[in-house]
Amino acid sequence: MNEKSDMMSGYSVFARYYDELTANIDYKKRADYFHLIIQKFKQTENMLLLDLACGTGSISEEMAKLGYDVIGVDNSEEMLGIAIEKKFDSGLPIQYLCQDMREIDMFGTIDITICALDSINHLPSFDDVKKTFSKVSLFAEPDGLFIFDINTIHKHLNILADNTFTYETDDVFLVWENKLNKSNYDININLEFFERDGDKYYRSTENFIEKAYETSDIDNALIETGFEILAHYDDDSFNPPNDNSQRIVIVARKIR
Repeated sequence: MNEKSDMMSGYSVFARYYDELTANIDYKKRADYFHLIIQKFKQTENMLLLDLACGTGSISEEMAKLGYDVIGVDNSEEMLGIAIEKKFDSGLPIQYLCQDMREIDMFGTIDITICALDSINHLPSFDDVKKTFSKVSLFAEPDGLFIFDINTIHKHLNILADNTFTYETDDVFLVWENKLNKSNYDININLEFFERDGDKYYRSTENFIEKAYETSDIDNALIETGFEILAHYDDDSFNPPNDNSQRIVIVARKIR
């Protein structure tokens, strides 16, 4: 077994295998769900949609197929490289920008902003969450929607916790190790990749922290940055969250 010498920070290795490792996610279903929310609260056409932390562009592609003018933003060049390859294959007119979600800088105002798959939980601190909300608010059209999901404290305590998961594809074996900090509900995540190259395996490591917050704190941060709260939903439904909800979808509207 060999250690790769050209390891890069961020999600460089994860990006290469992200789509394989998340093959269980139905991106079309998620996009259709977001579309239903948008139709419920903002019934106009030809809307400009920002896909915040777009990753490899899977949801951006699906939202573009639904007729939205899509801008995808992510701070991982590796993830965006894969997204751009998908764009070339599909021919969809998606614009991709490499930007940190805390420092987005748009060319104009945005009708809809979405942020999926617990990307907000990956921000380093609650101050960074508020910075992100402020930037989304700054570039939101009056009455513009902000739709995002967050992993819950329940999920951190009872599902992710101190568990280890393994994933295997034709190209890589992944060991995903979680360590729970019970004082603040942080999950310290360590990813060990074993990439196949013929009869050899190359090992790479990536680390990050996922945070969890009380929904009330998220709501207060949205209100402070110029939004009103329209709805809380249990993941991928129109049901209210409950004590066992693992992911909550929050819908907010820009009011000032």
